[in-house]
Amino acid sequence: MQFTVSAHEDTRQLVVLAVDDELNGLDELTHGLRNNPHIHRVFKASDASDALRLFSHDDPELAARRARGLPTVDAVFADIDMPGLSGMEMSRVIAAMNPSPILVFVTGHAEEAVNAFDLGAVDYVLKPFQQDRLDRSVARVREKLATAASPAAAPGAGPEAVKNDDEVIPVELAGTTKLIPRSSVRWVEAQGDYARLFTTEGSHLVRIPLAQLEERWEKAGFVRIHRSFLVALQLITELRMGQGGYQVVIGNEEKVLPVSRRHTRALKDRLVGSGRAG
Repeated sequence: MQFTVSAHEDTRQLVVLAVDDELNGLDELTHGLRNNPHIHRVFKASDASDALRLFSHDDPELAARRARGLPTVDAVFADIDMPGLSGMEMSRVIAAMNPSPILVFVTGHAEEAVNAFDLGAVDYVLKPFQQDRLDRSVARVREKLATAASPAAAPGAGPEAVKNDDEVIPVELAGTTKLIPRSSVRWVEAQGDYARLFTTEGSHLVRIPLAQLEERWEKAGFVRIHRSFLVALQLITELRMGQGGYQVVIGNEEKVLPVSRRHTRALKDRLVGSGRAG
């Protein structure tokens, strides 16, 4: 198979792969990537199967990258809805590679955002996109690469390593996908099959059950205090007896949330263990 390649001067350091089964979409994506000053080389594939073949391609530059222990390409910018092997299925294969490229989805299907971020995608760009939106995605790729290369990102590197592993949650606002960092979430309230994230800037409704967030965020310091509430342990400033049972106070805004009897003992143990008993 003959891959199509676009290249610019050597000062552009990233090697990326653009994948889209629609010719116009692929041309637009490739053009946008080539216009970014940090892109050195763009490979193009018109479907997921062709994209996966790139990872065993004998291109000299790609072979040299693999020999140095680098991923074949720095990032993959992929559509989701493609015939045969879908972009999501392709990305699961790519995410399992070691080392693996960074994933960015460029698609018109906003409903797949949660699945995309479960695969570790750093961004989710909705079509049609502007150049500045694609440039922000490239910036996120570069930030992720810089974090991975930093000693602070190594296992066991302490609190900074946890900070660099901050998960992002995609939230739909008037047709725009906004990325909410987990570190900005103060508490979460269950609302049926949805969860409402309360941040310093407001609240956002996402279609993720509270139980799923509890499991995903436990190691990041979030604790269940009630069947309806999940809170950031480090933001609890007070545990007190209130009318009807225990309550916690969250942060400086004096937000008070109830603690159910079944969660009280576990919460006390967590607070004592973290040195935040009050």
